[in-house]
Amino acid sequence: MDYRKCATDILSSIGGKENIVSAAHCATRLRLVIADNSKVKKSVLENVDGVKGVFEASGQLQIIIGTGTVNKVFDEFVDLAGIAAGSKDDVKQAAASKIPWYKAAIKTLGDIFVPIIPAIVATGLLNGLIGGLSKAIPGFGDTYIFQLLNIFSSAALTFLPILIAISTAKIFKGNIFLGAVIGMIMIHPSLINAWEHASNPAAAQTLWSWFGAWNIQDIGYQGHVIPVVLSVILMCKIENVLHKKVPEMFDLFVTPLVSVLVAGFFAMTVIGPVFAQIETWVLTGAQWLISIPFGIGAFFMGGAYAPTVIAGVHHMYNTIEAMMIANSGHNIWMPIATAANVAQGAAALAVALKTKNKKIKAMALPSSLSAFMGITEPAIFGVNVRFIRPLIAGMIGGACGAAVASIMGVYATSYGITGIFGFLITTDSFFGYLLTFLVAAVVAFVISWIIGIKEDEAPAEPAPADAAADLPPADPNVISSPLKGNAVALKDVPDPTFAEGVLGLGAAVEPTDGKVVAPADGVVSTLFDTNHAIGLTLENGVELLIHIGINTVDLNGEGYTAHVAEGDTIKRGQTLITFDKAFIESKGFPTITPVIVTNADDYEAIELDSAGSIDFLGKLINLKKKA
Repeated sequence: MDYRKCATDILSSIGGKENIVSAAHCATRLRLVIADNSKVKKSVLENVDGVKGVFEASGQLQIIIGTGTVNKVFDEFVDLAGIAAGSKDDVKQAAASKIPWYKAAIKTLGDIFVPIIPAIVATGLLNGLIGGLSKAIPGFGDTYIFQLLNIFSSAALTFLPILIAISTAKIFKGNIFLGAVIGMIMIHPSLINAWEHASNPAAAQTLWSWFGAWNIQDIGYQGHVIPVVLSVILMCKIENVLHKKVPEMFDLFVTPLVSVLVAGFFAMTVIGPVFAQIETWVLTGAQWLISIPFGIGAFFMGGAYAPTVIAGVHHMYNTIEAMMIANSGHNIWMPIATAANVAQGAAALAVALKTKNKKIKAMALPSSLSAFMGITEPAIFGVNVRFIRPLIAGMIGGACGAAVASIMGVYATSYGITGIFGFLITTDSFFGYLLTFLVAAVVAFVISWIIGIKEDEAPAEPAPADAAADLPPADPNVISSPLKGNAVALKDVPDPTFAEGVLGLGAAVEPTDGKVVAPADGVVSTLFDTNHAIGLTLENGVELLIHIGINTVDLNGEGYTAHVAEGDTIKRGQTLITFDKAFIESKGFPTITPVIVTNADDYEAIELDSAGSIDFLGKLINLKKKA
């Protein structure tokens, strides 16, 4: 792969370096914040060699390139753009200022819960493992090993509020240990465990009463998420204000004390009781929707999942899943997410197997396999959104699979995993999960095969460069003709701007063929939107303008087709632009084409070699460099 060409093509497709606010990369993607998204040529960007998909999320333009390759392309990208490489945090901060407040809130929830996922996954997988062993080995549940592993598998769930508190404090730039203290306060052993209270409500006592209307009981917040998040956010706000106001000599004592005291009081008397009740209503509503008889609610949620991924608001599901796990240990949302993800993968797989376009096939096949593993963005953004019908097929498949999951009562014991690896956390619903997986995949695949991509919608594969491999190297003291026709002196061009050398010196060609080729190796420095003119920087340092016709800018691009993009590296003899000579002339425009050296001041002499018939790459202009 030509990493620099890939970077060059990307840069030209996004509007150049002036349109970049910030740039970074992760393991698989370039992550860019763009100043003006209207300047991004997405269709061109998607067809850059090396780009596997393009999508916008959380205020970022994310360009999927692949593991092991993205870092090399990124190095070339920042070198070409002349910008400093940023971190993912830099990009996130730059992007945050560009997204709506509600998306920012959902993104913040995602930022809080994503770092916790490995802990939840580890304990969830372990829980599934010991559950399977208990069924397979009689008496295993009575052994010390089982009791030990059971402690391991329940640790993250038992102390989840502390994990959430630490992650929240980190996101909101507070002291993570003070955040942990708030989490500890809310599940302190002196309070009645919330799970035990659910089985024995009479054990709770009233500790506080707001005006006799709102009673605060001695119940912990096990099984709750949002009250912990909001309480720690309050603590962080207080702490950050105090750090600025309190003199340094007292800061170490005053700030932690006041932060914990105030935030802890409000956590236990206002935030906790109020938002725990609201959270209970939300969770009850989500569970009710999913469990509507005959899988109707799950059907609609499974169909709607992919659009929420496209909108970048799917991080909110982490919160619901965390609440379900913390509340009952049963995550009934995960099978719905799996159905939606697998279905999008199956729809992309149908595209991969059906299309004859090699680039689409090369992108769709690995993207579909990635979706089966639970990573769905490459399939959605790289394939399905581009052609719409596969996306719809995936939504229908996801809806059908989700309905099956609901009817069969499928649930997971963790979150953060979907797809094939989800079998490890659905051991209690193995066959239901398998059926969910198969229904989603088969329905989506069949529909995508029938109504999916049509070959005439697939972008045409770029024609191979027609530069002949055996062409002799260009003479650095000569500019070869980019057109076939009749060479004429620049002074004979029927336009005073060119004839008088206002734009530079050179020659012109009266074309007999509607094609412009590269006179030498170089780079496309400028390509006019109307495709009637192109600027080149050649390897010998010549800056060349090729202007096809006179006053042809008025055609607004009609009759012209560009085969390169601004920033492309070009080879001698490669087709740059084709044009309809007869059409242009029928509109009353001369097709005589000035070939201008715009950096003429660097040369002592720039002369037409000879007038008359000339073929492609024939000797057109002689150069004499200044001593």
